[in-house]
Amino acid sequence: MTIIVHHLENSRSQRILWMLEELELEYDLVRYERDKKTMLAPPALKQIHPLGKSPMIEADGRTLIETGAIVEYLVAKAGGALGAPSHVEEALRYRQFIHYAEGSMMPPLLAILFVGRLGLLGRPARKPLLAMLEGHLRWLNDQLFERPWFAGDSFTAADIMMSFPLEAARDRAGLDSRFPNLLAWLDKIHDRPAYKRALHRGGAYAYA
Repeated sequence: MTIIVHHLENSRSQRILWMLEELELEYDLVRYERDKKTMLAPPALKQIHPLGKSPMIEADGRTLIETGAIVEYLVAKAGGALGAPSHVEEALRYRQFIHYAEGSMMPPLLAILFVGRLGLLGRPARKPLLAMLEGHLRWLNDQLFERPWFAGDSFTAADIMMSFPLEAARDRAGLDSRFPNLLAWLDKIHDRPAYKRALHRGGAYAYA
């Protein structure tokens, strides 16, 4: 059964397209544009799932949401490809970063986005939020000094999960030349053929 991806522009769902291209799994794409004024997802997504959020896929008679859960589903569907490495320490790092991307990295990024939309009212909150995120970026930069990929020596789904928060951080939250390992990692993932194919399928993406 072909996987259907409900893909919202400039969103976390770009990672699902990339994952599918890396795994060479067939999929159909339904693309949605954000509301030009609110930048929110369109109501049409709520016809697929009550929360109306993306990423969202239909597969094997089910509708699945949440990037991490979809990524784990795709790893299993592909027989473990891009999943946890066999080495114990690398497997632990893999699971850590699979969850860290959304659980720890995205909340301050979203907060920075929201306070930015408040204009002058949000300015007092921006500085402490950027300082908080800088701590994350310093730690992540050190992680990639020790190894080429987030889990270890091999590219995994953990790298796919980490792509969106780091792309967003470069766009709006201080990821710059102070963090050369992260910038080099971004260049490396953007050069992957599957990443480029995902961009071609998904359309314009603000963070690449």
